[in-house]
Amino acid sequence: MLYWFMYRVVRPLLRLVFRPVVAGLDNVPAEGPVILASNHRSFVDSVLIPLVLSRRVTFLAKAEYFEGRGAVRVLGAFLSAMGHIPVPRTEQRAAVAALDIALRALGEGNAFAIYPEGTRSEDGRLYRGHTGVGWLALNAKVSIVPVAVRDTEHIMPVGARFPRVLRPGVKFGKPIDYTAFADMPPAKGRRALVDEIMREIQKLSGQEYTGTYNERSKKTV
Repeated sequence: MLYWFMYRVVRPLLRLVFRPVVAGLDNVPAEGPVILASNHRSFVDSVLIPLVLSRRVTFLAKAEYFEGRGAVRVLGAFLSAMGHIPVPRTEQRAAVAALDIALRALGEGNAFAIYPEGTRSEDGRLYRGHTGVGWLALNAKVSIVPVAVRDTEHIMPVGARFPRVLRPGVKFGKPIDYTAFADMPPAKGRRALVDEIMREIQKLSGQEYTGTYNERSKKTV
């Protein structure tokens, strides 16, 4: 019931208010398992991506989004209704278990979205991706659609209590075939696949690529 309300009522209302600019929707399959790998500029990203797609999308989302107050509490209700998976940022075992849950979700034919950077960028630059998404793609044997969001950090700046009404953007790139990396040694294949994903995200977003991990990130898988 809550999912129906969020999808049929809240989702169209949010689209009407924020009028997101969307490109490359035809790169996302209408059905079947797929990984959506996105840059990360704001917690609003976890709302924007499912907002513009006609199919249900599940994320790994940090547990704080489900435990906050005010606008964050509303976001948590939205994410929970949409089937997002909370991950405690300080518990590595929990993060690994969440990837196992993601693997099962893909095995059931779902779309699964993840942020390879591990946490949002505070300076607008694109950081090196962690290899969890590579592990997920190679084990689930599914393609990855690179995604770039823009201007979401201006909708809900850090410290803001209420969102601003601005037009965010999202671009979906061409799917990346995991099979080109499947015959490599596991660690090398994961790393090479994630590096390719980040290159494609950078092309879509136009962000400066640092080549280093985001120091704020607690996620090391």
